[in-house]
Amino acid sequence: MSDLHTPLRPKRKKVLVDYLVQFRWIVVIFVVLPISFTVYFLLYLGDMRSEMKSFKRRQKEHDENVKKVVNRLKQRDPKKDGLVCTARKPYIAVGMRNVDYKRARHFEVDLAAFRNILEIDKERMIAKVEPLVNMGQISRATVPMNLSLAVVAELDDLTVGGLINGYGIEGSSHIYGLFADTVVALELVLADGRVVRATKDNEFSDLFYAVPWSQGTIGLLVSAEIKLIPVKEYMKLTYKPVRGNLKELAQAYADSFAPRDGDPAKIPDFVEAMIYTPTEGVMMTGKYASKEEAKQKGNVINEVGWWFKTWFYQHCQTALTRGEFVEYIPTRQYYHRHTRSMYWEGKLILPFGDQWWFRWTLGWLMPPKVSLLKATQGEGIRNYYHDMHVIQDLLVPLYKVGDSLEFVHREMEVYPIWLCPHRLFKLPVKTMIYPEPGFELHRRQGDTNNAQMFTDIGVYYAPGPVLRGEEFNGSEAVQRLEEFLIQNHGFQPQYAVSELTEKNFWRMFDGELYEKCRHKYGAVGTFMSVYYKSKKGKKTEKEVQEAEQAIVEQAYAEDN
Repeated sequence: MSDLHTPLRPKRKKVLVDYLVQFRWIVVIFVVLPISFTVYFLLYLGDMRSEMKSFKRRQKEHDENVKKVVNRLKQRDPKKDGLVCTARKPYIAVGMRNVDYKRARHFEVDLAAFRNILEIDKERMIAKVEPLVNMGQISRATVPMNLSLAVVAELDDLTVGGLINGYGIEGSSHIYGLFADTVVALELVLADGRVVRATKDNEFSDLFYAVPWSQGTIGLLVSAEIKLIPVKEYMKLTYKPVRGNLKELAQAYADSFAPRDGDPAKIPDFVEAMIYTPTEGVMMTGKYASKEEAKQKGNVINEVGWWFKTWFYQHCQTALTRGEFVEYIPTRQYYHRHTRSMYWEGKLILPFGDQWWFRWTLGWLMPPKVSLLKATQGEGIRNYYHDMHVIQDLLVPLYKVGDSLEFVHREMEVYPIWLCPHRLFKLPVKTMIYPEPGFELHRRQGDTNNAQMFTDIGVYYAPGPVLRGEEFNGSEAVQRLEEFLIQNHGFQPQYAVSELTEKNFWRMFDGELYEKCRHKYGAVGTFMSVYYKSKKGKKTEKEVQEAEQAIVEQAYAEDN
Protein backbone atom coordinates (compact mmCIF):
# COMPACT_ATOMS: atom_id res chain seq x y z
CA MET A 1 0.00 0.00 0.00
CA SER A 2 2.70 2.47 -0.96
CA ASP A 3 0.07 4.98 -2.05
CA LEU A 4 -1.34 5.28 1.49
CA HIS A 5 0.44 7.23 4.17
CA THR A 6 -0.65 8.00 7.71
CA PRO A 7 1.17 10.77 9.57
CA LEU A 8 3.68 9.97 12.31
CA ARG A 9 2.23 11.10 15.62
CA PRO A 10 3.81 11.53 19.05
CA LYS A 11 2.59 9.47 22.00
CA ARG A 12 -0.21 10.98 24.07
CA LYS A 13 0.04 11.14 27.84
CA LYS A 14 -2.85 9.38 29.56
CA VAL A 15 -5.17 11.41 31.77
CA LEU A 16 -7.93 10.44 34.18
CA VAL A 17 -10.66 10.24 31.55
CA ASP A 18 -8.66 7.59 29.66
CA TYR A 19 -8.97 5.27 32.65
CA LEU A 20 -12.65 6.12 33.11
CA VAL A 21 -13.25 5.05 29.50
CA GLN A 22 -11.04 1.95 29.84
CA PHE A 23 -12.97 0.67 32.85
CA ARG A 24 -16.38 1.93 31.83
CA TRP A 25 -17.43 -1.67 31.24
CA ILE A 26 -17.96 -1.98 35.01
CA VAL A 27 -20.79 0.57 34.90
CA VAL A 28 -22.15 -1.02 31.71
CA ILE A 29 -22.22 -4.53 33.22
CA PHE A 30 -23.73 -3.67 36.58
CA VAL A 31 -25.90 -0.66 35.74
CA VAL A 32 -26.56 -0.07 32.05
CA LEU A 33 -27.27 -3.64 30.89
CA PRO A 34 -29.75 -4.59 33.66
CA ILE A 35 -31.65 -1.33 33.30
CA SER A 36 -31.59 -1.61 29.50
CA PHE A 37 -33.05 -5.11 29.65
CA THR A 38 -35.80 -3.90 31.99
CA VAL A 39 -36.62 -0.95 29.74
CA TYR A 40 -36.69 -3.15 26.63
CA PHE A 41 -39.03 -5.59 28.40
CA LEU A 42 -41.41 -2.86 29.56
CA LEU A 43 -41.47 -1.32 26.08
CA TYR A 44 -42.21 -4.75 24.64
CA LEU A 45 -45.16 -5.15 27.02
CA GLY A 46 -46.43 -1.72 25.98
CA ASP A 47 -46.15 -2.69 22.31
CA MET A 48 -48.09 -5.88 23.00
CA ARG A 49 -50.87 -3.91 24.71
CA SER A 50 -50.99 -1.58 21.73
CA GLU A 51 -51.26 -4.52 19.30
CA MET A 52 -54.23 -5.88 21.26
CA LYS A 53 -56.17 -2.72 20.42
CA SER A 54 -58.03 -2.45 17.15
CA PHE A 55 -56.66 -0.14 14.47
CA LYS A 56 -59.82 1.94 14.88
CA ARG A 57 -59.15 2.46 18.59
CA ARG A 58 -55.49 3.29 17.95
CA GLN A 59 -56.51 5.89 15.38
CA LYS A 60 -58.99 7.43 17.85
CA GLU A 61 -56.30 7.71 20.51
CA HIS A 62 -53.95 9.17 17.91
CA ASP A 63 -56.46 11.87 16.99
CA GLU A 64 -56.88 12.75 20.67
CA ASN A 65 -53.12 13.01 21.16
CA VAL A 66 -52.79 15.23 18.08
CA LYS A 67 -55.36 17.59 19.61
CA LYS A 68 -53.24 17.75 22.78
CA VAL A 69 -50.22 18.75 20.70
CA VAL A 70 -52.23 21.45 18.91
CA ASN A 71 -53.54 22.81 22.22
CA ARG A 72 -50.05 22.79 23.71
CA LEU A 73 -48.66 24.82 20.80
CA LYS A 74 -51.46 27.35 21.19
CA GLN A 75 -50.47 27.86 24.83
CA ARG A 76 -47.05 29.19 23.82
CA ASP A 77 -46.39 32.91 24.27
CA PRO A 78 -43.71 33.78 21.68
CA LYS A 79 -42.62 36.82 23.70
CA LYS A 80 -41.93 34.86 26.90
CA ASP A 81 -41.43 31.21 25.97
CA GLY A 82 -38.44 29.77 24.18
CA LEU A 83 -38.39 28.02 20.84
CA VAL A 84 -40.36 24.79 20.50
CA CYS A 85 -38.75 21.40 20.93
CA THR A 86 -39.92 17.99 22.07
CA ALA A 87 -39.91 17.03 25.75
CA ARG A 88 -37.56 14.10 25.08
CA LYS A 89 -34.44 14.12 27.25
CA PRO A 90 -31.25 15.04 25.35
CA TYR A 91 -29.51 11.74 26.06
CA ILE A 92 -32.31 9.75 24.40
CA ALA A 93 -31.28 10.91 20.92
CA VAL A 94 -29.15 8.34 19.06
CA GLY A 95 -26.69 10.99 17.83
CA MET A 96 -23.31 11.56 19.48
CA ARG A 97 -23.21 15.37 19.50
CA ASN A 98 -23.82 17.50 22.60
CA VAL A 99 -27.42 18.72 22.40
CA ASP A 100 -27.02 22.42 23.14
CA TYR A 101 -30.58 23.48 22.53
CA LYS A 102 -31.91 21.22 25.30
CA ARG A 103 -29.84 23.16 27.84
CA ALA A 104 -31.53 26.48 27.13
CA ARG A 105 -34.97 27.79 27.98
CA HIS A 106 -37.37 26.18 25.57
CA PHE A 107 -41.04 25.34 25.13
CA GLU A 108 -41.56 21.60 25.37
CA VAL A 109 -44.15 19.59 23.49
CA ASP A 110 -44.56 16.01 24.68
CA LEU A 111 -44.77 13.44 21.88
CA ALA A 112 -44.10 10.39 24.10
CA ALA A 113 -47.53 8.87 23.36
CA PHE A 114 -46.86 8.65 19.62
CA ARG A 115 -45.43 5.12 19.46
CA ASN A 116 -48.23 3.09 17.89
CA ILE A 117 -48.67 1.31 14.58
CA LEU A 118 -51.94 2.81 13.37
CA GLU A 119 -52.65 0.60 10.36
CA ILE A 120 -51.20 -2.12 8.14
CA ASP A 121 -53.02 -1.75 4.83
CA LYS A 122 -52.34 -4.87 2.75
CA GLU A 123 -54.31 -3.58 -0.23
CA ARG A 124 -52.53 -0.22 -0.54
CA MET A 125 -49.29 -1.80 0.77
CA ILE A 126 -48.92 1.01 3.28
CA ALA A 127 -48.02 1.06 6.98
CA LYS A 128 -49.32 4.07 8.88
CA VAL A 129 -47.24 4.61 11.99
CA GLU A 130 -46.50 7.21 14.63
CA PRO A 131 -43.04 8.80 14.85
CA LEU A 132 -41.76 6.89 17.91
CA VAL A 133 -42.44 3.48 16.38
CA ASN A 134 -39.04 1.83 16.06
CA MET A 135 -37.66 -0.64 13.56
CA GLY A 136 -37.82 -3.63 15.89
CA GLN A 137 -41.46 -2.90 16.66
CA ILE A 138 -42.61 -2.61 13.06
CA SER A 139 -40.63 -5.59 11.75
CA ARG A 140 -42.12 -7.71 14.54
CA ALA A 141 -45.60 -6.74 13.28
CA THR A 142 -45.06 -7.00 9.52
CA VAL A 143 -42.58 -9.82 8.83
CA PRO A 144 -44.95 -12.60 10.06
CA MET A 145 -47.35 -11.31 7.36
CA ASN A 146 -44.57 -11.68 4.76
CA LEU A 147 -44.51 -7.88 4.53
CA SER A 148 -41.86 -5.33 5.38
CA LEU A 149 -40.98 -1.69 5.06
CA ALA A 150 -39.00 -1.22 1.88
CA VAL A 151 -36.09 0.12 3.96
CA VAL A 152 -35.61 -1.26 7.50
CA ALA A 153 -32.72 0.46 9.28
CA GLU A 154 -30.62 -2.17 11.07
CA LEU A 155 -30.73 -1.06 14.71
CA ASP A 156 -33.93 -1.91 16.60
CA ASP A 157 -34.11 1.40 18.48
CA LEU A 158 -34.10 3.68 15.44
CA THR A 159 -37.47 5.42 15.16
CA VAL A 160 -39.59 6.36 12.17
CA GLY A 161 -39.50 10.04 13.17
CA GLY A 162 -35.73 10.12 13.38
CA LEU A 163 -35.32 8.31 10.08
CA ILE A 164 -37.66 10.72 8.27
CA ASN A 165 -36.63 14.01 9.90
CA GLY A 166 -33.02 12.90 9.66
CA TYR A 167 -31.61 10.06 7.65
CA GLY A 168 -31.99 6.30 7.37
CA ILE A 169 -30.50 3.59 5.18
CA GLU A 170 -30.42 -0.19 4.79
CA GLY A 171 -29.05 -2.83 2.46
CA SER A 172 -32.10 -2.43 0.19
CA SER A 173 -31.46 1.29 -0.39
CA HIS A 174 -29.69 0.62 -3.70
CA ILE A 175 -33.21 -0.15 -4.96
CA TYR A 176 -35.54 2.01 -2.87
CA GLY A 177 -33.36 4.95 -1.81
CA LEU A 178 -33.10 6.34 1.70
CA PHE A 179 -35.82 5.75 4.29
CA ALA A 180 -37.53 9.07 3.50
CA ASP A 181 -37.81 8.03 -0.16
CA THR A 182 -40.22 5.25 0.86
CA VAL A 183 -42.63 7.63 2.60
CA VAL A 184 -46.00 8.14 0.92
CA ALA A 185 -47.54 10.78 3.22
CA LEU A 186 -46.65 12.85 6.29
CA GLU A 187 -49.03 14.14 8.96
CA LEU A 188 -47.60 17.31 10.49
CA VAL A 189 -48.60 19.85 13.11
CA LEU A 190 -47.42 23.26 11.95
CA ALA A 191 -46.33 26.22 14.03
CA ASP A 192 -49.81 27.78 13.97
CA GLY A 193 -51.47 24.55 15.12
CA ARG A 194 -52.74 23.45 11.73
CA VAL A 195 -52.69 19.69 11.09
CA VAL A 196 -51.85 18.90 7.47
CA ARG A 197 -51.25 15.80 5.38
CA ALA A 198 -48.39 16.28 2.93
CA THR A 199 -47.85 14.07 -0.13
CA LYS A 200 -45.69 14.49 -3.22
CA ASP A 201 -48.63 15.71 -5.32
CA ASN A 202 -51.02 17.63 -3.04
CA GLU A 203 -51.04 21.29 -1.97
CA PHE A 204 -48.41 20.58 0.69
CA SER A 205 -45.95 18.86 -1.64
CA ASP A 206 -43.30 21.44 -0.76
CA LEU A 207 -43.52 20.30 2.87
CA PHE A 208 -43.32 16.67 1.79
CA TYR A 209 -39.97 17.29 0.12
CA ALA A 210 -38.64 19.74 2.72
CA VAL A 211 -39.13 17.65 5.88
CA PRO A 212 -36.41 14.99 5.29
CA TRP A 213 -33.09 16.14 6.83
CA SER A 214 -34.86 19.11 8.50
CA GLN A 215 -34.51 17.61 12.00
CA GLY A 216 -38.07 18.53 12.93
CA THR A 217 -37.51 22.27 12.44
CA ILE A 218 -40.42 22.87 10.04
CA GLY A 219 -43.24 21.16 11.92
CA LEU A 220 -43.96 18.33 14.33
CA LEU A 221 -44.33 14.93 12.66
CA VAL A 222 -47.20 12.97 14.23
CA SER A 223 -47.65 10.11 11.73
CA ALA A 224 -46.33 8.79 8.44
CA GLU A 225 -47.59 6.44 5.75
CA ILE A 226 -44.73 4.28 4.48
CA LYS A 227 -44.39 1.87 1.59
CA LEU A 228 -44.59 -1.87 2.27
CA ILE A 229 -43.14 -4.61 0.08
CA PRO A 230 -43.76 -8.39 -0.01
CA VAL A 231 -40.95 -10.47 1.50
CA LYS A 232 -40.15 -14.13 2.13
CA GLU A 233 -39.21 -15.97 5.28
CA TYR A 234 -35.44 -16.11 4.72
CA MET A 235 -32.54 -14.15 3.30
CA LYS A 236 -30.14 -16.17 1.17
CA LEU A 237 -26.85 -14.48 1.93
CA THR A 238 -23.62 -14.88 -0.01
CA TYR A 239 -20.34 -13.88 1.66
CA LYS A 240 -17.53 -13.14 -0.79
CA PRO A 241 -14.01 -12.24 0.41
CA VAL A 242 -12.02 -9.71 -1.62
CA ARG A 243 -8.37 -8.67 -1.41
CA GLY A 244 -6.54 -5.76 -3.01
CA ASN A 245 -5.90 -2.08 -2.36
CA LEU A 246 -8.73 0.20 -1.26
CA LYS A 247 -9.67 1.24 -4.79
CA GLU A 248 -9.80 -2.40 -5.87
CA LEU A 249 -12.01 -3.19 -2.87
CA ALA A 250 -14.26 -0.29 -3.86
CA GLN A 251 -14.60 -1.62 -7.39
CA ALA A 252 -15.39 -5.14 -6.16
CA TYR A 253 -18.06 -3.61 -3.93
CA ALA A 254 -19.64 -1.74 -6.86
CA ASP A 255 -19.57 -4.88 -9.01
CA SER A 256 -21.38 -6.85 -6.27
CA PHE A 257 -24.69 -5.00 -6.79
CA ALA A 258 -24.36 -2.86 -9.94
CA PRO A 259 -23.65 -5.25 -12.85
CA ARG A 260 -21.70 -3.56 -15.61
CA ASP A 261 -23.97 -5.09 -18.26
CA GLY A 262 -27.02 -3.61 -16.51
CA ASP A 263 -28.78 -6.98 -16.19
CA PRO A 264 -31.52 -6.44 -13.52
CA ALA A 265 -31.54 -10.17 -12.73
CA LYS A 266 -28.06 -9.76 -11.24
CA ILE A 267 -29.11 -7.04 -8.79
CA PRO A 268 -29.48 -8.47 -5.26
CA ASP A 269 -32.28 -7.59 -2.85
CA PHE A 270 -29.75 -6.61 -0.19
CA VAL A 271 -26.12 -5.62 -0.22
CA GLU A 272 -23.49 -4.41 2.21
CA ALA A 273 -19.72 -4.65 2.50
CA MET A 274 -17.26 -4.52 5.36
CA ILE A 275 -13.69 -3.37 4.89
CA TYR A 276 -11.60 -4.97 7.66
CA THR A 277 -8.12 -3.73 6.71
CA PRO A 278 -6.67 -1.56 3.91
CA THR A 279 -6.32 -4.76 1.85
CA GLU A 280 -9.25 -7.02 2.89
CA GLY A 281 -13.00 -6.86 2.73
CA VAL A 282 -16.09 -9.06 2.54
CA MET A 283 -19.02 -8.36 0.20
CA MET A 284 -22.46 -9.63 1.28
CA THR A 285 -25.34 -9.93 -1.17
CA GLY A 286 -28.77 -11.25 -0.28
CA LYS A 287 -31.87 -12.55 -2.05
CA TYR A 288 -35.19 -13.28 -0.36
CA ALA A 289 -35.87 -17.02 -0.16
CA SER A 290 -38.87 -19.11 0.84
CA LYS A 291 -38.97 -21.40 3.86
CA GLU A 292 -39.14 -24.38 1.51
CA GLU A 293 -35.95 -23.36 -0.28
CA ALA A 294 -34.05 -22.61 2.93
CA LYS A 295 -34.87 -26.01 4.43
CA GLN A 296 -33.79 -28.04 1.43
CA LYS A 297 -31.19 -30.67 2.18
CA GLY A 298 -27.66 -29.31 2.25
CA ASN A 299 -28.60 -25.67 2.89
CA VAL A 300 -27.20 -24.00 6.00
CA ILE A 301 -29.57 -21.99 8.21
CA ASN A 302 -27.93 -19.51 10.58
CA GLU A 303 -30.21 -17.93 13.19
CA VAL A 304 -27.97 -14.96 13.92
CA GLY A 305 -30.50 -13.39 16.30
CA TRP A 306 -29.78 -15.76 19.20
CA TRP A 307 -27.87 -14.07 22.04
CA PHE A 308 -25.08 -16.66 22.09
CA LYS A 309 -24.25 -16.36 18.39
CA THR A 310 -20.99 -14.88 17.14
CA TRP A 311 -21.37 -11.17 16.51
CA PHE A 312 -22.39 -10.67 12.91
CA TYR A 313 -19.44 -8.59 11.73
CA GLN A 314 -17.05 -11.19 13.14
CA HIS A 315 -19.03 -13.98 11.51
CA CYS A 316 -18.71 -12.20 8.16
CA GLN A 317 -14.97 -11.82 8.70
CA THR A 318 -14.56 -15.62 8.70
CA ALA A 319 -15.05 -15.50 4.92
CA LEU A 320 -11.48 -14.18 4.71
CA THR A 321 -10.19 -17.55 5.93
CA ARG A 322 -12.90 -20.00 4.84
CA GLY A 323 -13.58 -18.49 1.42
CA GLU A 324 -16.92 -17.70 -0.23
CA PHE A 325 -19.95 -19.33 1.36
CA VAL A 326 -23.75 -19.14 1.37
CA GLU A 327 -26.27 -19.47 4.19
CA TYR A 328 -29.90 -18.70 4.96
CA ILE A 329 -30.90 -16.27 7.74
CA PRO A 330 -34.48 -15.73 8.98
CA THR A 331 -35.58 -12.44 7.46
CA ARG A 332 -36.29 -10.50 10.65
CA GLN A 333 -33.06 -11.70 12.25
CA TYR A 334 -31.20 -10.55 9.16
CA TYR A 335 -32.79 -7.08 9.31
CA HIS A 336 -31.46 -6.58 12.85
CA ARG A 337 -28.15 -8.38 12.45
CA HIS A 338 -26.09 -5.46 13.76
CA THR A 339 -28.26 -4.62 16.77
CA ARG A 340 -26.71 -6.87 19.42
CA SER A 341 -23.12 -5.75 18.77
CA MET A 342 -24.10 -2.21 17.70
CA TYR A 343 -22.11 -2.88 14.53
CA TRP A 344 -18.69 -3.18 16.25
CA GLU A 345 -19.06 -0.44 18.83
CA GLY A 346 -19.93 -3.13 21.37
CA LYS A 347 -16.29 -4.24 21.31
CA LEU A 348 -15.18 -0.87 22.70
CA ILE A 349 -17.97 -0.66 25.27
CA LEU A 350 -17.44 -4.25 26.46
CA PRO A 351 -13.99 -5.46 25.34
CA PHE A 352 -14.89 -9.07 26.21
CA GLY A 353 -18.50 -8.84 24.97
CA ASP A 354 -17.70 -10.92 21.90
CA GLN A 355 -16.14 -13.79 23.88
CA TRP A 356 -18.05 -17.09 23.97
CA TRP A 357 -18.34 -17.16 27.76
CA PHE A 358 -19.90 -13.68 27.88
CA ARG A 359 -22.24 -14.37 24.98
CA TRP A 360 -23.57 -17.55 26.59
CA THR A 361 -23.91 -16.15 30.13
CA LEU A 362 -24.85 -12.47 29.66
CA GLY A 363 -25.35 -12.05 25.92
CA TRP A 364 -29.13 -12.07 26.46
CA LEU A 365 -28.78 -8.66 28.15
CA MET A 366 -27.33 -7.09 25.00
CA PRO A 367 -27.49 -4.54 23.56
CA PRO A 368 -27.21 -1.64 26.03
CA LYS A 369 -29.59 1.19 25.23
CA VAL A 370 -27.71 4.05 23.64
CA SER A 371 -29.72 6.51 25.76
CA LEU A 372 -28.50 4.86 28.98
CA LEU A 373 -24.91 4.77 27.74
CA LYS A 374 -25.13 8.51 27.17
CA ALA A 375 -26.94 9.19 30.44
CA THR A 376 -24.20 7.47 32.46
CA GLN A 377 -21.12 8.78 30.71
CA GLY A 378 -20.78 12.28 32.19
CA GLU A 379 -19.43 15.44 30.57
CA GLY A 380 -15.79 14.34 30.60
CA ILE A 381 -16.39 11.04 28.82
CA ARG A 382 -18.83 12.67 26.41
CA ASN A 383 -16.20 15.22 25.37
CA TYR A 384 -13.59 12.46 25.16
CA TYR A 385 -15.76 10.60 22.64
CA HIS A 386 -16.13 13.80 20.62
CA ASP A 387 -12.37 14.12 20.33
CA MET A 388 -11.05 10.55 20.46
CA HIS A 389 -13.77 8.54 18.79
CA VAL A 390 -15.34 8.56 15.34
CA ILE A 391 -18.99 7.90 14.54
CA GLN A 392 -19.54 9.34 11.08
CA ASP A 393 -21.39 8.40 7.90
CA LEU A 394 -20.08 9.77 4.62
CA LEU A 395 -22.63 9.81 1.79
CA VAL A 396 -20.64 9.99 -1.44
CA PRO A 397 -21.22 9.16 -5.13
CA LEU A 398 -20.44 5.51 -5.87
CA TYR A 399 -17.60 6.37 -8.25
CA LYS A 400 -15.83 8.26 -5.44
CA VAL A 401 -15.87 5.45 -2.87
CA GLY A 402 -12.26 4.46 -3.56
CA ASP A 403 -10.97 8.00 -3.03
CA SER A 404 -13.11 8.33 0.10
CA LEU A 405 -11.75 5.11 1.62
CA GLU A 406 -8.21 6.33 1.06
CA PHE A 407 -9.08 9.67 2.67
CA VAL A 408 -10.57 7.95 5.75
CA HIS A 409 -7.49 5.74 6.04
CA ARG A 410 -5.10 8.70 5.94
CA GLU A 411 -7.09 10.90 8.31
CA MET A 412 -8.60 8.45 10.79
CA GLU A 413 -7.39 4.91 10.13
CA VAL A 414 -10.66 3.38 11.39
CA TYR A 415 -11.53 -0.26 10.71
CA PRO A 416 -13.87 -2.02 10.08
CA ILE A 417 -15.66 0.27 7.64
CA TRP A 418 -19.26 -0.33 6.59
CA LEU A 419 -20.37 0.23 2.98
CA CYS A 420 -24.03 0.45 1.96
CA PRO A 421 -25.25 1.81 -1.40
CA HIS A 422 -28.29 3.99 -1.88
CA ARG A 423 -30.03 5.72 -4.72
CA LEU A 424 -30.28 9.50 -4.61
CA PHE A 425 -33.26 10.38 -6.78
CA LYS A 426 -33.64 13.34 -9.10
CA LEU A 427 -36.80 14.94 -7.70
CA PRO A 428 -39.17 17.63 -9.06
CA VAL A 429 -37.65 20.08 -6.56
CA LYS A 430 -34.15 20.49 -5.16
CA THR A 431 -34.06 19.16 -1.62
CA MET A 432 -31.36 19.48 1.06
CA ILE A 433 -29.46 16.57 -0.50
CA TYR A 434 -29.48 16.04 -4.24
CA PRO A 435 -27.58 14.24 -7.04
CA GLU A 436 -24.72 15.85 -8.92
CA PRO A 437 -26.02 18.10 -11.72
CA GLY A 438 -25.84 16.29 -15.05
CA PHE A 439 -24.95 12.92 -13.50
CA GLU A 440 -27.23 11.12 -15.97
CA LEU A 441 -25.05 12.24 -18.90
CA HIS A 442 -22.03 10.28 -17.66
CA ARG A 443 -23.77 6.88 -17.40
CA ARG A 444 -21.54 5.78 -14.55
CA GLN A 445 -21.85 2.37 -12.92
CA GLY A 446 -25.03 2.10 -10.86
CA ASP A 447 -26.62 5.31 -12.17
CA THR A 448 -29.94 5.53 -14.01
CA ASN A 449 -31.69 8.43 -15.70
CA ASN A 450 -33.62 9.32 -12.55
CA ALA A 451 -31.19 8.41 -9.76
CA GLN A 452 -27.48 8.63 -8.99
CA MET A 453 -25.96 5.78 -6.98
CA PHE A 454 -24.38 6.92 -3.73
CA THR A 455 -22.77 4.98 -0.90
CA ASP A 456 -22.88 5.38 2.84
CA ILE A 457 -19.37 4.88 4.21
CA GLY A 458 -19.89 4.08 7.89
CA VAL A 459 -16.88 4.98 10.05
CA TYR A 460 -17.55 3.83 13.61
CA TYR A 461 -14.72 3.12 16.04
CA ALA A 462 -11.67 4.52 17.77
CA PRO A 463 -9.10 5.79 15.24
CA GLY A 464 -5.86 3.84 14.86
CA PRO A 465 -3.76 6.58 16.51
CA VAL A 466 -5.99 6.52 19.61
CA LEU A 467 -5.75 2.73 19.87
CA ARG A 468 -1.95 3.03 19.65
CA GLY A 469 -1.85 5.73 22.35
CA GLU A 470 -0.82 8.48 19.93
CA GLU A 471 -2.02 12.06 19.73
CA PHE A 472 -5.14 12.59 17.66
CA ASN A 473 -7.11 15.79 17.09
CA GLY A 474 -10.64 14.63 16.37
CA SER A 475 -11.95 18.14 15.76
CA GLU A 476 -9.41 18.86 13.03
CA ALA A 477 -9.93 15.43 11.44
CA VAL A 478 -13.70 15.99 11.25
CA GLN A 479 -13.16 19.46 9.75
CA ARG A 480 -11.01 17.95 7.00
CA LEU A 481 -13.59 15.20 6.46
CA GLU A 482 -16.37 17.76 6.07
CA GLU A 483 -14.36 19.81 3.58
CA PHE A 484 -13.64 16.60 1.65
CA LEU A 485 -17.39 15.91 1.48
CA ILE A 486 -18.15 19.44 0.30
CA GLN A 487 -15.52 19.21 -2.43
CA ASN A 488 -16.79 15.79 -3.58
CA HIS A 489 -20.56 16.43 -3.48
CA GLY A 490 -20.95 14.35 -0.34
CA PHE A 491 -23.21 14.72 2.67
CA GLN A 492 -22.81 14.23 6.41
CA PRO A 493 -25.86 12.92 8.35
CA GLN A 494 -26.70 15.36 11.10
CA TYR A 495 -26.74 12.90 14.01
CA ALA A 496 -22.93 12.94 13.89
CA VAL A 497 -20.54 15.29 15.63
CA SER A 498 -20.12 18.20 13.22
CA GLU A 499 -17.57 20.99 13.04
CA LEU A 500 -19.35 22.77 10.18
CA THR A 501 -19.70 26.53 10.34
CA GLU A 502 -23.07 27.83 9.23
CA LYS A 503 -21.52 28.93 5.93
CA ASN A 504 -20.05 25.49 5.28
CA PHE A 505 -23.26 23.78 6.38
CA TRP A 506 -25.09 25.49 3.55
CA ARG A 507 -22.23 24.74 1.16
CA MET A 508 -22.85 21.05 1.85
CA PHE A 509 -26.67 21.19 1.88
CA ASP A 510 -29.11 23.12 -0.29
CA GLY A 511 -31.31 25.37 1.82
CA GLU A 512 -33.59 27.06 -0.72
CA LEU A 513 -36.67 24.83 -0.32
CA TYR A 514 -36.06 24.42 3.41
CA GLU A 515 -35.92 28.16 4.08
CA LYS A 516 -38.90 28.80 1.81
CA CYS A 517 -41.01 26.34 3.83
CA ARG A 518 -39.70 27.68 7.15
CA HIS A 519 -41.04 31.12 6.28
CA LYS A 520 -44.18 29.99 4.47
CA TYR A 521 -45.39 27.79 7.34
CA GLY A 522 -44.35 30.00 10.25
CA ALA A 523 -41.50 27.85 11.54
CA VAL A 524 -39.10 30.82 11.86
CA GLY A 525 -39.39 32.11 15.40
CA THR A 526 -41.17 28.92 16.53
CA PHE A 527 -38.69 26.13 15.74
CA MET A 528 -34.92 26.53 15.77
CA SER A 529 -33.01 26.29 12.51
CA VAL A 530 -31.62 22.95 11.36
CA TYR A 531 -28.06 24.24 11.56
CA TYR A 532 -28.44 25.44 15.12
CA LYS A 533 -30.10 22.18 16.13
CA SER A 534 -27.42 20.03 14.47
CA LYS A 535 -24.23 21.93 15.27
CA LYS A 536 -21.67 20.72 17.75
CA GLY A 537 -21.12 22.77 20.86
CA LYS A 538 -19.83 22.77 24.40
CA LYS A 539 -21.28 26.16 25.31
CA THR A 540 -22.59 27.29 28.67
CA GLU A 541 -26.33 27.63 29.23
CA LYS A 542 -25.99 31.43 29.07
CA GLU A 543 -24.34 31.22 25.64
CA VAL A 544 -27.06 28.85 24.43
CA GLN A 545 -29.80 31.21 25.61
CA GLU A 546 -28.14 34.18 23.93
CA ALA A 547 -27.88 32.27 20.64
CA GLU A 548 -31.52 31.22 20.90
CA GLN A 549 -32.67 34.76 21.62
CA ALA A 550 -30.79 36.02 18.57
CA ILE A 551 -32.72 33.56 16.40
CA VAL A 552 -36.06 34.73 17.82
CA GLU A 553 -35.18 38.41 17.42
CA GLN A 554 -34.05 37.83 13.83
CA ALA A 555 -37.37 36.11 13.05
CA TYR A 556 -39.39 39.04 14.38
CA ALA A 557 -37.22 41.48 12.43
CA GLU A 558 -37.84 39.53 9.22
CA ASP A 559 -41.59 39.35 9.79
CA ASN A 560 -41.99 43.05 10.58
